[in-house]
Amino acid sequence: MRWSWQRWQRVTPVPGLPQQKCASCPLRMVLCIATNDSHSLSHLSMKFGASLKSCRPLLENAKKSHVEVVGVSFHIGSGCPDPQAYAQSIADARLVFEMGAELGHRMHILDLGGGFPGVEGAKVRFEEIASVISSALDLYFPEGCGVDILAELGRYYVTSAFTLAINIIAKKEVLLDQPSREEENGFAPKTIVYHLEEGVYGIFSSVLFDNACPTPILQKKPSTEQPLYSSSLWGPAVDGYDCVAEGLWLPQLHVGDWLVFENMGAYTVGVGTLLRGTQACHITYAMSRVAWEALHGQLLPAEQDEDAEGMCKPLSCGWEITDTLCVRPVFTPASIM
Repeated sequence: MRWSWQRWQRVTPVPGLPQQKCASCPLRMVLCIATNDSHSLSHLSMKFGASLKSCRPLLENAKKSHVEVVGVSFHIGSGCPDPQAYAQSIADARLVFEMGAELGHRMHILDLGGGFPGVEGAKVRFEEIASVISSALDLYFPEGCGVDILAELGRYYVTSAFTLAINIIAKKEVLLDQPSREEENGFAPKTIVYHLEEGVYGIFSSVLFDNACPTPILQKKPSTEQPLYSSSLWGPAVDGYDCVAEGLWLPQLHVGDWLVFENMGAYTVGVGTLLRGTQACHITYAMSRVAWEALHGQLLPAEQDEDAEGMCKPLSCGWEITDTLCVRPVFTPASIM
């Protein structure tokens, strides 16, 4: 795979500061182009990106202003189910490179943006997107053409790296309709509203910003005989928009019960901290027992194995058997496991 994530610097003019005027040391910029993100969950081109029609005037104006355009960037937006959108954007970038070359810009950077899936079960697997991108790059930016290919793989790397454990702080039952006389004995259709310690203005901010649909995992697996109830999860804010998830069918839960949410690494802790002003969650770093034992065997010399047998093994997660641990695993409020 020829394209990879690299760190690079974008130099832009800062309002209020004296600007460089000499042609020998021009400002350097990257031109962001619009994409076809109609199928993406996040439509970034509504706000960012220049159309192909406007690229030439922008490049001409940059040349007159002694601004060196060194490359092209685009962002398809997260959750795009159509890998061909990347191929089309790469083809558009090739046209912009040709425009820039005609005007004397020395362009050598192509930024493919981000939004790449980082979880199993995504509509389009990362490998499928990578295959389409690689084919498009071979066609429009073949190896040896002098262009550095960049990508922003933050979501791909961190989405599955964090798991959220959070407990229920309040609950209430809401009747769906006005009960009849026959239903007043407790058989009226109802939904159960559960309140959590975190909401869309905290760790679950991805519901607002990223159209996420969090699905809880119960700490205790319910039996097949337990009835399921229409349920919804809400944050602590006194706000009608602080809904984490609805349309769920869950067994009867209680205040203090724990819920677990996987794939909580992207657009969660960081954005939530900005909204609340403080970081309310506690982060615990963990690994599975299998991984720990494999690492333990590689790092400790053989002669130390006997002395290490009596040592407590580190906790990995609350699902593992606890009778072999020195202490029982504890979930702390709003913990990131």
